[in-house]
Amino acid sequence: MSDQSRSEVLSTLYRSLAAGDAQAVSRLLSDDFVGRTAAGLPLGLGGEYHGPDAMIHDFWWAIGRAFALQAEPTSMDPIDEHRVEVSGWYRGSARRTGRRVDAAFVHTVTFDENGRISALRQLTDTAVWAAAVAGAERAAVPAHPGSDLQSLETIDYSVAAGVARVILNRPEQRNAIDLRLAGEWLTVARAIAADPAVRAVLIAGNGPALTVGGDIEYFTRAPAGGIGALAARMTDPFHEGFRILERLDCPVVTAVQGSAAGGGLGFVYAADVVVAEPGAIFCTAFSGIGLSGDGGGTWHLPRIVGEARARRMYLENLRVDVRTAQDWGLVAEIVPAEELRDYALAKAEKLATGPTLAYGRQRRLLRESWGRTLSDQLRAESEGIVDTGGTYDAQHAVTSFLNKERPAFEGR
Repeated sequence: MSDQSRSEVLSTLYRSLAAGDAQAVSRLLSDDFVGRTAAGLPLGLGGEYHGPDAMIHDFWWAIGRAFALQAEPTSMDPIDEHRVEVSGWYRGSARRTGRRVDAAFVHTVTFDENGRISALRQLTDTAVWAAAVAGAERAAVPAHPGSDLQSLETIDYSVAAGVARVILNRPEQRNAIDLRLAGEWLTVARAIAADPAVRAVLIAGNGPALTVGGDIEYFTRAPAGGIGALAARMTDPFHEGFRILERLDCPVVTAVQGSAAGGGLGFVYAADVVVAEPGAIFCTAFSGIGLSGDGGGTWHLPRIVGEARARRMYLENLRVDVRTAQDWGLVAEIVPAEELRDYALAKAEKLATGPTLAYGRQRRLLRESWGRTLSDQLRAESEGIVDTGGTYDAQHAVTSFLNKERPAFEGR
């Protein structure tokens, strides 16, 4: 099958989906079709769908019931003789709330020998989808039922004084990340996003380490050549948790004792403020086990420590001590080990009393500055000042300043 023929089939697929033509879509899919959709999609839509009927009626048509949108492909690039990578945008809105959805997507589409689509793997920014149905989702479908939080085994989670406390709790394994911890991390991230009482987040670990990264024992379960597939089951929910956290208004504080290694460095990258004990060590660790890396390090590290240092940390498996980590910008403060948890909690509690909406806009401005020109960033700052200037917190703070009083921010 030629590249042109595959492109024509894909164009027909997206047109048929936009038109709601189930029969036309079904003709394009093989009988053994498998769809893998992004973990973290709202309304329980993320997961695997086996067979054309399941994908059409339980996924695509379920999206149509909740959203008025369509997929707009912008590029179709052959990967090999059987696979094509489609990039584009979902554009539209949620039906219940009317909120916009502008979410990038990547579809990896596999064709069988007969030219029919046998598999589709979807990646998308699920936080955008979740934000569009926020509130309506909780009223219609309890995406984060209490039973999920009650059944947590690898994370201690609680909310008090406006702070969501996320405490990794596999101390005997030094908080190594396995499939369960990755899934529970996504559950907790969703709970944080859904809870208006949360105004700051503390991430820490029980035991001698924040986390040593991926659980090597977990990978020993893979058949020959199957480590990659097994790792993907873990990284999909793990990464989705970080995507959710990144877009919240809540500031994040991470406390590092012992080591922060491998994908577990993601908990460091997710933080706005990192505090660490004098003996803390930071290491990517992936080269030691022949893996390329996860947890967002290849994006965050060059931006935090510089590209040359990031290359050393990856390629040389460099173990970075806490003083060096502070010099390189990975750590904000070094705190005595016996004071670390209390100090980090106090900092998170102080942030929780701050102007949450302003914090959220600050986090967004800083995050998005990397893809903007100075002129675009100045424009974005002006828009941010207009938006945050209209909040109760800003008006109250100005009045308090004039009255020589300390403002009490409410996050609205």
